[in-house]
Amino acid sequence: MSAKVPNILFIMADQMAAPLLPVHDAKSPIRMPHLGRLAAEGVVFDSAYCNSPLCAPSRFSLVSGQLPSKIGAFDNAAEFPADLPTYAHYLRRMGYRTALSGKMHFCGPDQLHGYEERLTSDIYPADYGWAVNWDEPDVRPSWYHNMSSVLQAGTCVRTNQLDFDEEVVFKANQYLFDHVRNTPGRPFCLTVSMTHPHDPYTIPEEFWNLYQDDDIALPRTHIAQGAQDPHSQRLLKVIDLWDKPMPEEAVRRARRAYFGACSYIDANIGKLLATLQACGLAQDTVVVFSGDHGDMLGERGLWYKMHWFEGAARVPMVVHAPGRFAPRKVAASVSSIDLLPTFVELAGGAPDPSLPLDGRSLLTHLHGGAGHDEAIGEYMAEGSNAPLVMIRRGRYKFIHSPRDPNLLFDLQADPGELHNLAAAPEHQALVATLLKEVGQRWDMPALHAQVLASQRRRRFVYGALTKGRLTSWDHQPMVEASQQYMRNHIDLDDLERRARFPRP
Repeated sequence: MSAKVPNILFIMADQMAAPLLPVHDAKSPIRMPHLGRLAAEGVVFDSAYCNSPLCAPSRFSLVSGQLPSKIGAFDNAAEFPADLPTYAHYLRRMGYRTALSGKMHFCGPDQLHGYEERLTSDIYPADYGWAVNWDEPDVRPSWYHNMSSVLQAGTCVRTNQLDFDEEVVFKANQYLFDHVRNTPGRPFCLTVSMTHPHDPYTIPEEFWNLYQDDDIALPRTHIAQGAQDPHSQRLLKVIDLWDKPMPEEAVRRARRAYFGACSYIDANIGKLLATLQACGLAQDTVVVFSGDHGDMLGERGLWYKMHWFEGAARVPMVVHAPGRFAPRKVAASVSSIDLLPTFVELAGGAPDPSLPLDGRSLLTHLHGGAGHDEAIGEYMAEGSNAPLVMIRRGRYKFIHSPRDPNLLFDLQADPGELHNLAAAPEHQALVATLLKEVGQRWDMPALHAQVLASQRRRRFVYGALTKGRLTSWDHQPMVEASQQYMRNHIDLDDLERRARFPRP
């Protein structure tokens, strides 16, 4: 890689559980050869976490480098304020072209947040319709996850999500072609955010047939519903699984489709990498792959995300720039909020010290040094009735909510999180230290009140905006068709010359 300022290609998957992937588990049956090549030549973060195990809060924290409570990112209908700096704002100020192709689940009227261009619409709504309601904790809204995704798992020819991801990758590739033809002198940061392997668990036969039923291990850990921790019990009710046995064959089909969806993501990674290579951009582009959160996929009897167990909370994170960073694996815990300062430093800049920032750059890790070993998380959305916070440091993970018993796991000795050590006599000093840290980091009563007030405001406003004429906040990509293909006001020879790469 040359010494000039690098391009950044940031590829995101949705709901991809890091512990299941071959880049993190050598015994994994999931086939991802393109991501495997990036990992073999790059830096793999084996203990990377989201900062909230739900789509919108996780993504808002990722792009802003701040924890959810700092920015009001409470649930999937929280507004992301337009005045919050994102990595796109930073890089754009530094001369980068910034573009987003795909999902980011922005809620509110601003659908750009520093991206100079958004190449597609979003797959999820931009309004307040999915606000959580702590005033009625026992009422299950119809839009919550349910088990139809598992019960109906299998093959498909086409889905809403395939339509979306095909457009996302097509538009991203087109962006790279247009960049090398029209603006090769400017660095770019292109974010490509796909929606697979997010449920529903269905995938075309091409990817389904990469696996056989014998390849699909059932969940290793089953915990009776009555023995689950209180938050897990609430989640089982939220997803409509309480007192409802799930057929083993449905579980196997869902996991097989999920594995196929991971391979589908990998095939799309391959398309993007091939375009970088064909356009002569590969040597000058840092490729970063990550996700917003994971999926429990039946482990512990849980599905989807919304908890701090490893399957839901850990995300893949690979940084590929072999000319800059030697291949290695990083065992220290990091999190998604660390990406903003990392991107800014990769581009040769530094975060503004006058602006709030919770993330810490990964550059020390990337260069092989001893960087930080800490991930902090917050959850205040579906299935919760109070803030649920997480501290991951060293070998321990601590989970605390004012209304639930504490959870403490030694992930080095107990990677399956089967033994809660919070009440063990030999760990009382550690628990006391962690509870003191919780009290210093969070004013739990104030945060609870803040979340309730936000929910009430958004429910009120959404109820009003559904009456009368609708003015949508959903992003509407604009295409200037008069500047595409052959047009009489554009000289044909000039058009063909500009559109061809390499230039004749």
